[in-house]
Formats: sequence, C-alpha cells, structure tokens
Amino acid sequence: MSKHETSMTRWYWKQVGGMLVEDYVVVEEGADCGRRVLDAVIFPAGENRVAGQAEAPVEGKDVIVLSTKVGRMGMNLVGQALVSAQLLARLGARTVESVALCGKDDSVLRPLLEQYPGMKVVVCSQGRPPRRRSS
Repeated sequence: MSKHETSMTRWYWKQVGGMLVEDYVVVEEGADCGRRVLDAVIFPAGENRVAGQAEAPVEGKDVIVLSTKVGRMGMNLVGQALVSAQLLARLGARTVESVALCGKDDSVLRPLLEQYPGMKVVVCSQGRPPRRRSS
C-alpha cells in the first residue's frame, strides 16, 4: 500500500477497532497462480492493535477486509472487494464484510457493488483521512 492508502486504512480501522493485519497474504504464488495480498484484514472481536498475519488465522472468525484506493472508486477496486471476500471465505472465515475504501465515490459503481451481501463502500474524502477539528 502507498503512504496515503496506509493512512486511510488506519483511519478506517480506528473507527471500527479490533485487530488489524495489513498486507494479508491469502494465496501464495504457485505454478498455476500468482500471489494474492489483501490490503488489510480487521478482526473486530480481536484485541485493539496491529498484528502480524501469523497471529491472525481467519478460519472460524468474523472479519472485515479492506480494499483501499486513494482515488475515485473504479472497476479495479470493485473487483478487488468482491474477490477478496471470496478468498477469505475459501480460507474458512465465518463471516466477511468487504469494504471498498476510496477517496472519491462513483454513483454508478457503488450501487452495483453494494447490491451484494457484505459489500460496502466507504469514502475517505480527498483520499486522506478527514482532519479532526480542535475544540
């Protein structure tokens, strides 16, 4: 992930809490397939911290998968969100919520993605987390 994508991912994680694992490998490279790495997986029932993948098997767990892009939501992000959920289901996750986290919305693509159960779009304005206002 890029620096801005990492800050967006961390911003979202702070909203939901749980255990965050970034760059989660779901498929290792093989003779007939490429390596697949998810931007981030959140275990909402886990301790509120950043963890390594070895500490976080998905089997039997409720998970949130984040697909993060700084710019406008596009077809690549939609595909990534859909397929990421399927890959985690193959690993035995109990439930998967897939979040397409982006810097700008798309009025055509959002409803096409969100028509599927467990799919959600979250816009982080300007591709960066919103600034907190001081009181």
